Amino acid sequence: MAARDPQCGAIVLSGLGRAFSAGHDIGTEEDREYKQQQGYAVRAEQGLTPWFEDMRKVYIDFCLAWRNLPKPTIAMVHGYCIFGGWMVAASMDIIFAAEDAQFLPGFVEYFSVPFDIGPRRAKEILFEHRFMTAQEALSYGFVNRTFDPETLEKETLAYADRVAENYLDVPYWVSLCKFSINHMEETMGLNAEVESSFNNFCLMTATRTGATAPPSQGGFARTNVAKKNYQLSLPWLKKAGLTKKD
Repeated sequence: MAARDPQCGAIVLSGLGRAFSAGHDIGTEEDREYKQQQGYAVRAEQGLTPWFEDMRKVYIDFCLAWRNLPKPTIAMVHGYCIFGGWMVAASMDIIFAAEDAQFLPGFVEYFSVPFDIGPRRAKEILFEHRFMTAQEALSYGFVNRTFDPETLEKETLAYADRVAENYLDVPYWVSLCKFSINHMEETMGLNAEVESSFNNFCLMTATRTGATAPPSQGGFARTNVAKKNYQLSLPWLKKAGLTKKD
């Protein structure tokens, strides 16, 4: 509705509660019930083809729909931004984050991480599997600006107001600017990489043996491992100035 509202010049997306997004569901009964209510395929019961098609709709088509909105979009990230949360944030045009926000990228369905932070950084963090600080995300180009948690909303909305005013003044200019920058990434291979990685992700999921980690260990995102490796990396992060200053 915001995209169709002629009085709306910018869209701010935020999380309700303690975090921007904890990412994918970690295996609850509520997730199964939701999929059944929405008519989404459950792979074990309905076969691979419906499951593959629904996965594409939910994770690729929806993310690209966010990315291709004609109006400027801004993610306001606080707390955790994990796996699916990263995918949603990555689909936005601009990302502002609280200084104590923590990010966990992964090899997920909409796999834009190499474009988000660069191929070598992506390998470094994904191979180790650990949380990133907001300062790292800023340094690597994923986040545009960081703010004190108490001022994050004020600063984000103030920026959004300026963007909205500019958009409402000359909407075609802002929209074409956005689409031209998106096109640059697409000609560099973003869409092709996302398509290929999605197919590989589905192949990995369909052929995986054994269960994922239980919810107590972070489920699909294995957040217990990511937290442990983050703690082991803290000395380097502090030395590099990539942690929140006390």
